[in-house]
Amino acid sequence: MTTGRRGSHLAATVLLTVGLLAAGPASATEVRVACAANFRDAAEEIGSAFGTATGHAVTFSFGSTGQLFAQIAFGAPFDAFLAADRARAAKAVDEGLAVAGSQFTYAFGRIALFSADTGLVHGPEVLTAPRFSKLAVAEPSVAPYGQAAVEAMRELGVLGLVSDRVVRGLSVAQAYQFVRSGNAELGFVALSQIAYHAEGSRWIVPTRLHRAIRQDAVLLVRGAGNDAAKAFLAFLAGGEVLEILAKYGYGRGE
Repeated sequence: MTTGRRGSHLAATVLLTVGLLAAGPASATEVRVACAANFRDAAEEIGSAFGTATGHAVTFSFGSTGQLFAQIAFGAPFDAFLAADRARAAKAVDEGLAVAGSQFTYAFGRIALFSADTGLVHGPEVLTAPRFSKLAVAEPSVAPYGQAAVEAMRELGVLGLVSDRVVRGLSVAQAYQFVRSGNAELGFVALSQIAYHAEGSRWIVPTRLHRAIRQDAVLLVRGAGNDAAKAFLAFLAGGEVLEILAKYGYGRGE
């Protein structure tokens, strides 16, 4: 996809999201959360547990961290932002979109090289073999998991070898779908997307090959008066969610 088309798609996504969410403010017991796509499964389980514990309802909107930040900047009425990196959460604070002092790390993520083919991936050496025509990677300019994949390939010395076979998804969720659907034989995905099943073949990328994927959350200005939003972030930071995080391949430390 060309840069122009990506830009047009992003603008359309921003306007559509703002339009859909602008119907009215959240109720006192409702929390609207902009959440990084890689955290979808864990977030939905955490949201369900939070609802059971408090009676509050959580509505998630998933996408790449870059796309979600753009939506927030355009005025989408989210109460909280669960980014896939530190930078965008900090930028939200710096630009007056989030409450100063509310930023914290809710999870550390991992990436994995994954294929739906059970015999394809045994380690990084598959990247140097002519056994695939397409390698799915999340767009590194907007998706921290894509950035980590590029860093890992550079460290492995294979980035130049595979560059003409890379297909980019707008988020790590889309990169994963490319692999699951067979549109790409393998791809770099979030470990959380494959941690709960044993399908296909995989290689979990050592953290030494890329910068830590530290995922930070912030309370947005629009949610500053929403006690349910504050309660959700407190729940996310607490020990109640550690088992869920581990289930999906996340940790609270590197």
